Amino acid sequence: MTVSNTSAVEGDPECVPGVSHTQLYCQTASSPESSSSISSSASDEDEAVESLPGEQTQQAVTLQWTSPSCPQTSVEHTYTGGPRRKKDNEASHINDGSSPLSVFLLYFAEIITLLVVETNHYYRDYLDRLDDGPCPDPDVTEAKMFVFLASTIQMGHGVRDKLTDYWSTLDQVYTPFYGTMMNQDRYLHIPDNIHFTDNRNERDRTDENFDRLWKIRDLFEILNDKFFQILQPFRKSGC
Repeated sequence: MTVSNTSAVEGDPECVPGVSHTQLYCQTASSPESSSSISSSASDEDEAVESLPGEQTQQAVTLQWTSPSCPQTSVEHTYTGGPRRKKDNEASHINDGSSPLSVFLLYFAEIITLLVVETNHYYRDYLDRLDDGPCPDPDVTEAKMFVFLASTIQMGHGVRDKLTDYWSTLDQVYTPFYGTMMNQDRYLHIPDNIHFTDNRNERDRTDENFDRLWKIRDLFEILNDKFFQILQPFRKSGC
């Protein structure tokens, strides 16, 4: 519910299509116009409230709905870009027959590389800090990162109580897909170490210009640049 005070009502507000306007009448006892503007529907009890000397007493409030003076309209922004909602001068190999994966890679191929590089960096740094660590796992590859993301997305189609249940061999939850795609330890290695930037690049937290998003700043900038470069924006909405 939109509420406006009397000063806004007395002016000439701009007409907004499809929006109802509510007028709020709230006068005080000290106002010279209060006796004429108080609603006649106010209760006797409200009118009988006594005020102390020098105090302003708020009187009854009347809310009044009014219909918009302008008709409701609908605005449609017609899409005029190339196939798959991309700009005509970008990614000429993408057409209406291209797969969703091809479109996904337009925006996220660089992100996959960033994930692989920084995840491996973090894991190597972790091993360097250990005096006598376990046998190191092999580096994460781009192919394995794709399998990790695909498996993670697939998990949303069959929710389990625990993450490890996806690799369980119990009859009631057994799903061979996950063990076939990637073994449990290899899968868990990635979320344990996943990073978007090198921790050695941490900024000075006492700096007044400290970027609180520094750990995902590279991810943010890459996506911003890609969507600005490739995507042809469009919108269909009512107002």
